[in-house]
Amino acid sequence: MRNGSLIARPSPATAASRSDDAAFKYRLDVIAASPTDVACSVGGWVYDRVAAGWEVNVLLTQRCDIRPLQILGARVADLDSQFVPTSIGLAVSAEVFASNPGIREQVLKALDQRMTELTLWHDDWPLAVGHRMTTVQHVLSGAARAFKRHALAAAGISASVGATEVLRSNCLPVDSELIPVG
Repeated sequence: MRNGSLIARPSPATAASRSDDAAFKYRLDVIAASPTDVACSVGGWVYDRVAAGWEVNVLLTQRCDIRPLQILGARVADLDSQFVPTSIGLAVSAEVFASNPGIREQVLKALDQRMTELTLWHDDWPLAVGHRMTTVQHVLSGAARAFKRHALAAAGISASVGATEVLRSNCLPVDSELIPVG
């Protein structure tokens, strides 16, 4: 008992079952410089992936207010201490790609191996990367639009939320919610 209430603890079998479930869960690692960039550029997509059951981890290059990301349902970690390139999906901002040689190497490796769904945002990509990607859009669910609006407000941004987000992707897995543009 703690403060007059019982604290439930999972049995060892339940705990093992949960860790097995985590091994089979789709995971998306989003690498960005700031929560504001994530909320503005890919916030709806992040929310929709979380709502679809994905484990979405946002790895940041700097410490800052993470409330916008928590509103979207993402887990937040420090890039330097948490990034292990084993996820099904990897999303990277152009700013981090340009400033971080380690991330740049991982993006180029993912492009060559094509084992990871690679998604990028912003337009200032080097030709070696940009020409290997397809412009795609994500149509935000109604809930994603609402949660993105709240995340933007938490970041101090009063902007309307559009129905789509435009990204770049190297492949479209079966049943992908990313739709080729054009």
